Amino acid sequence: MPTIHLTTVIHAPLERVYDLSRSITLHKRSMSHMQEEAVKGRTNGLIRLNETVTWRAKHIGKMRELTTKIIAMKEGEHFTDEMTEGDFTHMKHEHHFREIGNGTVMIDIMDFGTPYGWFGRMFERFYLRKYMTRLLKHRNDVIKDYAESEKWRVVLD
Repeated sequence: MPTIHLTTVIHAPLERVYDLSRSITLHKRSMSHMQEEAVKGRTNGLIRLNETVTWRAKHIGKMRELTTKIIAMKEGEHFTDEMTEGDFTHMKHEHHFREIGNGTVMIDIMDFGTPYGWFGRMFERFYLRKYMTRLLKHRNDVIKDYAESEKWRVVLD
């Protein structure tokens, strides 16, 4: 079961970073290169506790759908989404936020699993973990770009 752990320092207020991380609109913008769109559940605005969103996107040569639900949330500190339907056997993504002197530290912890026995485990090890890490890094770079500039106003105002 692969686990991805990313730490991103963002020179912006914690509340802004937290809200940008929950923004369906910004998520769609950050994943536009994957033709990602929210098709069911919360499809815009800020996702909240117990809400779901179904994403449709092109990954690994195929259009796929993934539904996640926010299963835990403490305003300004953390939230966790978990897959309820999709191609993984399981997927859980924790988002943690800590205020520091010059901004915010954002920490992502994601674990997931694939079906198909030993083939799935090899696929995770040699390809999927790197693929998912690149997606998360790209998304975090977009959050950082919006948070550290005036672009955040387009999404949150």
